[in-house]
Amino acid sequence: MAEKKPGVVARNVVVKIEYTLTVDGEVVDTSEEEGPLEYLHGYGNIVDGLENALEGKKIGDRLQVSVPPAEGYGEYDDEAQAHVPRLELPADIPAEEGTELVIEDEDGDFLQAVITWVGADEVRLDFNHPLAGYALDFDVEVVGLRAATSEELDHGHAHMEGHEHD
Repeated sequence: MAEKKPGVVARNVVVKIEYTLTVDGEVVDTSEEEGPLEYLHGYGNIVDGLENALEGKKIGDRLQVSVPPAEGYGEYDDEAQAHVPRLELPADIPAEEGTELVIEDEDGDFLQAVITWVGADEVRLDFNHPLAGYALDFDVEVVGLRAATSEELDHGHAHMEGHEHD
C-alpha cells in the first residue's frame, strides 16, 4: 500500500521551500542559486518564527513573514563575548577583525565566533550569531511536501540525495 503524501506542512513532514531572507532591506540569503531548502518540520531545523508561520501551509502557498529576534537568532547578548590571548589562537587563524572561527569549550562543545577587536596581546571574540538582534524578513513559497523516512525521523533532519549516514 502506497504511503499517503502529506497535504500540509506539519510535524514529521519534509518541507521544500524557495525563500529569500532580507535583513534591514538587504538580501542576506536566498535559495535562488542552490535550489529549494528541504527541512524536517517540527525539529527546530529552521528558525522558530518561520517554522511556526509555515505550519498548515500547502504546496504553492506563498507568504511573507517578519520574524522578531526572539523567534529568530535571539537578541544580541553583550555578555557573549570573551577576550582571549592572541597566543591561544591556532597558528593558521589570522588575528584580524571579521575572521570567523570555531572554538571548543571546556565541555567539548564547538562554538562559532568572530574576531571583533584585535589588540597587541589579545583579541575579542563575539559568540553571537551574526543575525542576532535583527528582524528576519522572509519571502517564502512552499514547493514540496513528503513524508519523512524513519531514518530522517531518527536523525531529526531531512536527508538529501547522496546523504551519508550520520
